[in-house]
Amino acid sequence: LEILVTVLNENDNSPVFAQPNLSRVVPEDTKVDTAIVAREELSATDADLDTIYYELTTTVQDTGGYFAIRGANNPQIYLQKALDYDKFNSTTLLLYARDRPVTSTDHTNTATATITIVIKQSDTRAPWFLPCNFLHSDTSVCISSPYAGRVNISEMSTEPLLLEPGPIYAIDPDYTISDRIVYSIVGGNIDKVFSVDADTGNLTMNKIVTSPDSFLLQVMATQVSNRRKYSVATVEIKVINKSEYPPYFEKQVYNGTVFVGLPRRSFVYQAGDPSTPLVITALDKDFPDV
Repeated sequence: LEILVTVLNENDNSPVFAQPNLSRVVPEDTKVDTAIVAREELSATDADLDTIYYELTTTVQDTGGYFAIRGANNPQIYLQKALDYDKFNSTTLLLYARDRPVTSTDHTNTATATITIVIKQSDTRAPWFLPCNFLHSDTSVCISSPYAGRVNISEMSTEPLLLEPGPIYAIDPDYTISDRIVYSIVGGNIDKVFSVDADTGNLTMNKIVTSPDSFLLQVMATQVSNRRKYSVATVEIKVINKSEYPPYFEKQVYNGTVFVGLPRRSFVYQAGDPSTPLVITALDKDFPDV
């Protein structure tokens, strides 16, 4: 008597990840399409020898779409979208392994692997001169205004020049790196009248100015560890005559006459002379011809 026994393979085993918890540190400037976690590290096994189907999701809001897997049967994780440290610096991915397709109505066994991604800020931006304003609420771009100051003609100032809207100052916007900034004048410094302190950015005079021409300096802020990361700001220095006298009014008291019922912006006339508008005049001995 010959008895033939056929053993049927029941789907009674779940897929198993060799490493259900993984973590990776990913530089911010990683190129799109770069592999983040290799297929071999994420492939699950199934004792039932079923084909494994994978699905990747994220648990952190607004971090979807940056990472993806190569395919339903290839769990290699790669960078799908360029990273921005200012938008997020970490996320958690969940990789599901199923022994049936996602759309299957059959009983499905599932395993889950957790991948923690930490974004490392990269040196991606040039220095920012301060103060500056973000461009259209985009915190990755900050636009500064030109600096402005003035010096007296034929007069030597021994102190750092006062500038508006403030002293020359720049920062490394990649704040976790915070590279040291050095300053230099790269243009507009005719006859080398001015110097800038490489460390502080203070602007000082080397010699007096003998002509009323203004200076339009170009000051460069450079990162010490990466000379290719630099920014240039404009500093306008106006040369003026020294003001030794305060302005004064031509008269101590002015008397005027107005008429009832006149509209706004009507003239005020001189008291005793209703046909002549009242004129208030100020003079300055520093400018006798004005």
